[in-house]
Amino acid sequence: MTSGLAEQRDSDLIERINQYFWWHSIELRDGIVTPGKKKLGLMDYEKRTIFNPIDLIGKSVLDIGAWNGGFTIEACRRGASSVLAVDHYTWNSKKFRGMETFDLAVRESGVTGVKKLDQDMDVPQLSLAHLGRFDVVLFLGVFYHLKDPLAALRELAAITSEVLVLETHVVHTEDPRPLMVYYPGRELANDGSNWWGPNPQCVVDLLRTNGFKRVTHVDVEGESKKRGIFHAWK
Repeated sequence: MTSGLAEQRDSDLIERINQYFWWHSIELRDGIVTPGKKKLGLMDYEKRTIFNPIDLIGKSVLDIGAWNGGFTIEACRRGASSVLAVDHYTWNSKKFRGMETFDLAVRESGVTGVKKLDQDMDVPQLSLAHLGRFDVVLFLGVFYHLKDPLAALRELAAITSEVLVLETHVVHTEDPRPLMVYYPGRELANDGSNWWGPNPQCVVDLLRTNGFKRVTHVDVEGESKKRGIFHAWK
């Protein structure tokens, strides 16, 4: 491809990217990065924190709350054999147009082995048995948005073979007991879709109760200890 054609191709891609709202900053190719609200530096930190403890070579991955596909794409780049990306809210939002951004990002990144599924995680009597089992499950930025996060965690634990990675808003309490704050309105970030604020001990104990034998936790860098990343191993 001549330099002129390559430049036009890149220019066309940037124009398409700029038509959308992006949450994830994703380096697609040739230094082209989606303008995500979550900046590339934080994305890179989270990708290292989430994925470095896991050997993804040849593994099957389930990505719950995939949105623009930043972590779906990273799992593929780290050697996952297949990734099933799942979302509902952002993929059906007229504002976010999440499925369009996901399709664009996966296509332009050139990764393979990706499938997608529109699945509401907050339906009554949730069952995920039909998805099959996965070596690695990513449950990132979703737990506290669910009215019934315990049902989702129960179902995800049942289909995790090796490790589940949970990232969520957390609160740090003086009381050492496992606790969750309930937000009935817009108390958290003026966002009515934020329902829960567990403390880290609550998340750890919930994961252990759902059959994970070893759980590790780190506070997310640069977020004033308001978010946590948990690795739960079977």
